[in-house]
Amino acid sequence: MTKQRFLVIRLSSIGDIVHTLPAVTALAEAFPQAEIDWAIETRYASLLAGNPYVHRVLKLDTLGWRRKLASAATLEEIARGLLALREFAFDAAVDFQGLIKSALLARLSGARDRVGFSEYRLREPAAAVFYTERVSARASKHVVEESLALAERLGARSPEPARWRFPLPHSALDDAHVERQLASLGAREFMVINPGGGWISKRWAPENYAELIRRLEAELPWNVFVTGSTEEEALLWEILERAGPRRASVFRSTLVQFIALARRAKLFVGGDTGPLHLAAAVGTPIVAIYGPTDPARNGPFSAADIALSNRGPIDHTRRTRNAPYLPGVSVESVLAAIRERLSRAHG
Repeated sequence: MTKQRFLVIRLSSIGDIVHTLPAVTALAEAFPQAEIDWAIETRYASLLAGNPYVHRVLKLDTLGWRRKLASAATLEEIARGLLALREFAFDAAVDFQGLIKSALLARLSGARDRVGFSEYRLREPAAAVFYTERVSARASKHVVEESLALAERLGARSPEPARWRFPLPHSALDDAHVERQLASLGAREFMVINPGGGWISKRWAPENYAELIRRLEAELPWNVFVTGSTEEEALLWEILERAGPRRASVFRSTLVQFIALARRAKLFVGGDTGPLHLAAAVGTPIVAIYGPTDPARNGPFSAADIALSNRGPIDHTRRTRNAPYLPGVSVESVLAAIRERLSRAHG
């Protein structure tokens, strides 16, 4: 049965949204006359700007709603969001998020068919009760392939990894801003280091990044830009203070400006976090540092990229404030990986 209007639900976060893009692209190409709407957290909606396959972006602030649920303004905002979901009759809703709240949005949309993962693939297994179709995706190796399995259930074809497409925003204004910043810093060639991560145990220790910067500045004539969110700025400055750099500096940017920066970078170094996945999507050479998450599933997907992992057991206390930094990956091993990755990319 041909679907004419789809609702895609992937609310957050940066990396997960990036990993959903090839599936939505495949869905749009399978049904070129269909209209695809995407429900997304307001703070991440800029990642869909200019996406040729998304007809309407439904911005929802579910993270903000939780903090002010008793507010009349919040209740009014929730009502507007739900009305937007019901504005059109969807043939199918596809829940790529796998949470109870995202599955409930699929149900509230009124979509006839509601597609999601089987219980064992869900972060919140109870979400499965809201689906009419459940996909196991057991053969999937990478998280992008998992998302493609949902699109495949609706009739799309899953391309090979070399053909995965990530239609990320490309703004002339943001390109110009980044070019001006680079010119003011005298940076013709540079690499990006992003030391942040959602969990402490995803993060390589600040002293390791500081030592890496010192070693890189001794070997390469390039600028080194340390990037991160506003919440991570103290971490960025701690690393630079430890490094005592000559050419390393913090590069502040919006999400779309970071994408423009990554497109120009010679190399990206960092852990399992949104900026790494953005860099992978635009083809930046990558050296990734992984700990509690599996790089085969969540890591960069180019065969030329290098992911280092401590391959330790997953620590289920990893989200706590007192969790240790990612252990077991030496500065020397990261430096060797950088040399190898640069050799593959630039000779």
